[in-house]
Amino acid sequence: MRKLFLLLVLFLMHAVSAQNEQLAQNYFDKGDFEKAVISYEELLKNQPANGLYFQKVIDSYQQLSQFDKADKALTARYEKFKQDNLLVESGYNFQLQKKEAEAKKYYDKALDKIRENPTNVYMIASAFERKVVLDYALKSYELASSLDPKLVFNYQTAIIYGQLGNTGMMVERFLEEAYKNPQNSIAIQNQLSRFMTEDAEESFNADLKKALLLRAQKSQDVFWNQYLSWFYVQQKDYGKAFIQEKAIYKRNPESFYNIVNLAQFAKQDGENDTAAEIFGFVLENTQDIQLQIQAHTFLMEMKTEKATATDFGAINAEFDALFNQFGIIPFSLPLQILQAHFLTFSQNNPEKGKTILKSALGLQLNKYQEADVKMELADILLYEEKFNQALIYYSQIEEDLKNDEVGHEASLKAAKTSYFKADFDWAQKQFKELKSASSQLIANDALEYFLLISDNTVSDSTQTDLKKFSRADYLLYQHKTSESLALFQEILKDHKTQEIEDVTLLRLGRIYEKNGDYASALQQYQIIIDKFSEGIYIDEALYFSAEIYNRQLKDPEKAKPLYEKILFSHQDSIYFIDSRAKFRQLRGDTNS
Repeated sequence: MRKLFLLLVLFLMHAVSAQNEQLAQNYFDKGDFEKAVISYEELLKNQPANGLYFQKVIDSYQQLSQFDKADKALTARYEKFKQDNLLVESGYNFQLQKKEAEAKKYYDKALDKIRENPTNVYMIASAFERKVVLDYALKSYELASSLDPKLVFNYQTAIIYGQLGNTGMMVERFLEEAYKNPQNSIAIQNQLSRFMTEDAEESFNADLKKALLLRAQKSQDVFWNQYLSWFYVQQKDYGKAFIQEKAIYKRNPESFYNIVNLAQFAKQDGENDTAAEIFGFVLENTQDIQLQIQAHTFLMEMKTEKATATDFGAINAEFDALFNQFGIIPFSLPLQILQAHFLTFSQNNPEKGKTILKSALGLQLNKYQEADVKMELADILLYEEKFNQALIYYSQIEEDLKNDEVGHEASLKAAKTSYFKADFDWAQKQFKELKSASSQLIANDALEYFLLISDNTVSDSTQTDLKKFSRADYLLYQHKTSESLALFQEILKDHKTQEIEDVTLLRLGRIYEKNGDYASALQQYQIIIDKFSEGIYIDEALYFSAEIYNRQLKDPEKAKPLYEKILFSHQDSIYFIDSRAKFRQLRGDTNS
């Protein structure tokens, strides 16, 4: 019983202490330092060795400009505990009073402690860093390293050099650390990426590239080819990254992982020629069936995307040849799905497409492969206007892959199916839920449709324009481009409210662009830029216009100001990162 009573007393004392600490922290956070210092002094009486409580007392004194109290407390504590970081705290107390000479005395005493024992640097340098006394933090690390070569602080000093604005030394130290400790490369690349994405220092990317090139030329170590490849990928210069990856492969022909990833990045960013070149290299150099199928799938995908009716026969024959080579097996599933899609959406043969997919469901597939097949099957049923059947398959995927990106994609397609059916109330509920999806692309897509329905329901309760618009969108989904174009043009001519106009112009621009009518596309985008500069589609109009000038018309001088406008006026745009990379490329930041 006595032990139980003691345990109860201890528990209550701990609970009271925790409450008092929370109260003191609340006073401190609210800036009520007079109450905070009383609370922390009381806590410190009960736990004299508690460094956190002591630091809060000192911070509170300093906030109240009670520097003499802080100095006495620091001196007394140093005499009692001999903690070297307290010398830094005493110096900083004088620095706050602008007594630089006194501050320097204490800072130099702290450095003397490192001279006595270099391992004291850990406590002292971190104290300088906490107080943002960066020049002394740097001196601390470099002094310790000079006294004991086993103590290496490349990473810490690199960060400090970066904070001091000396990016040249920052790069030197980071690269030295990366080479000596490759396991730290990801953390270092993350740090370098922060500076690569800041516009304040335009020369940083050029300086980093120069440093990497010099190391690659000097040492001939494949490590620097890997770093250069990473650098070029950050710049979205996939052709130069591929040169580095080929050099890596020649020395280490064991893995195509990075090369395949590079091809995928290039394709995602619309660099189809570079992607095709990389996949061609993969096919020439690997015997791995899975990699071969992956490469063929991407190459066939690019062919089907650009195909016209005159190409259909040759592409169908190529599919047949690939299945003769690899067979109808789980590994060739991506090719089977692509063939079904091509037959349906390009050749208007959904029956054959469904036959291929239903046969594929008979293979031994994992749940993700099965989801891929069902997703395409649902897409084909939607193409056929079999909305309810499509929804069944989308719902199965949602159920099987809850909280997974594939499940969210199925949810988005289910919401679009309801939208195509003009069941706007149900679609709106689904889009609202998907606005918070973990995938930014899905969330942005859901938000766009949510706003489209909301805006055009408020402005027109009969939803006349919205019904026409969803029908035109559905025709576009079916690849019935001319019918879709005619209906969008009709909406633009006869629309009852202004809310539908900018999104209709955007759809028209995308259709004209796909048809190769770049002048008409630019005209639609320009109307959005001029007339709807405060609307939600302005960043898309700017980006798509810039892409036409940059990629199709080869007129970088007209593309640059459009990318630049996104950088300065639309930092929250999903096109911001691409625009920044392409603007810098056009400006010449990444030229060799």
